[in-house]
Amino acid sequence: MTDSQGRSGHEGGEQANDAPAMDLVRRTLEEARAAARARGHDAGRGRSGPATPRRVAGRRRSWSAPGPDVRDPELLGSAARDLAKRRGWSAHVAEGTVLGQWGSVVGQHIAEHATPTALNEGVLSVTAESTAWATQLRLLQAQLLAKIAAAVGDGVVRSLRITGPAAPSWRKGPRHIAGRGPRDTYG
Repeated sequence: MTDSQGRSGHEGGEQANDAPAMDLVRRTLEEARAAARARGHDAGRGRSGPATPRRVAGRRRSWSAPGPDVRDPELLGSAARDLAKRRGWSAHVAEGTVLGQWGSVVGQHIAEHATPTALNEGVLSVTAESTAWATQLRLLQAQLLAKIAAAVGDGVVRSLRITGPAAPSWRKGPRHIAGRGPRDTYG
């Protein structure tokens, strides 16, 4: 005799007979776990040996002794930041950030058309690729100062000196005749 799922009626009787055997297996397993716990082992967790707290990948102790101390490893960025702060280099690091990471400070679009040339006493000199871009940067000067202050902190750059491209020099050689030079070429 079979039911709707194709099982024979005899299997149900076998499952009823297996119940006392499964109880015996469960009871034996629980006794073995209790004996292991009594010996100090963490039974049933897939590990053998003394009970230890479970470690998740990436979540390890961050110290080398029973507690944190000065010999422990630390991240390179935080170590460099602490060194700069202790030695009084923070202002120089901020200035270097403005000049070295100009594209990320003001944005890639502006960085394609303007280049910082010097930073002296809070005045940042910026050279634009054309007079049109120099004019545009002068109009955006307040927003540029705000972006720079957000990136490196207030007071590092207090003002901008924006210039256009330099006209080429017409002086050739060691001798020069005084005069007005070319007139309407760059006007």
